[in-house]
Amino acid sequence: MHRSALAVLVLALAGCATHAATPAPSSKAAAGPATELPERASQGALVIGRTSPGAGVRIGTRTLRVADDGTFVFGIGRDASGSLAVVVTPPSGRAVHHEITVVPRAWPVERVDGVPPSTVDPPPAIAARIRAEQARVNAARLADDARTDFATRFIRPVDGRISGRFGNQRVYNGRPGAAHSGMDIAAAAGTPVRAPAAGVVTFADPSLYLTGGTVLLDHGHGVSSNFLHLSRIDVRVGDRVEQGQVIGAVGATGRATGPHLHWGMNWFDVRIDPQLLVEAAP
Repeated sequence: MHRSALAVLVLALAGCATHAATPAPSSKAAAGPATELPERASQGALVIGRTSPGAGVRIGTRTLRVADDGTFVFGIGRDASGSLAVVVTPPSGRAVHHEITVVPRAWPVERVDGVPPSTVDPPPAIAARIRAEQARVNAARLADDARTDFATRFIRPVDGRISGRFGNQRVYNGRPGAAHSGMDIAAAAGTPVRAPAAGVVTFADPSLYLTGGTVLLDHGHGVSSNFLHLSRIDVRVGDRVEQGQVIGAVGATGRATGPHLHWGMNWFDVRIDPQLLVEAAP
């Protein structure tokens, strides 16, 4: 990706820019590596930055992977608040601290009725199955590949009405549940699902209890997409997938009241909002 395009993407993904601009390094950064980071980023954002090749980057106790060209990435959780400290250390030099203000968002309540009761309050045996399946999915999200497929303009995997938004509080059959972890796109059963960005398939299972047909696509540096409720899976673990390639088909498998695609994204264990990446596209 060209340097100017990356700078635009950094701002757009932060959810705070109204026009394209190149973020200038702060005065504190002038004594250290030249680093491009937004000053503000919203809850649920994926933030892509750039620093001097060979520099180290850390958030809290977490050390980030830095690509050969200095690109790095991290996610901001739904419930993050205040500010994030990003510490950049050149190969030989003094650490430079950058502060990113977390912009809060409103989280409306979404009511979902008609869900099978056994998926809302599963019996012990089913609950154990769900935990085991989720552990497999979580393990796949730990991948930290050196690829930078995330540093691109994402496209929507299917066209359709957005029927569920990231972060909104879910109430299933009148019973409060967890916040929604992705965006739901209503589409007819069998509609092809296309990769929003290139990546490698790290998980594929047609019959998980809650999420039905499930595929995880790793975009590098801990960034991954998950596609749920698929009626058909056209890829296998280990496959390299290019942007726009068909990976499966829309369905209503698992906990679903009708055909739709759930598209979720993660940075390792941090859930992020895929809609912000789509809105960043021209």
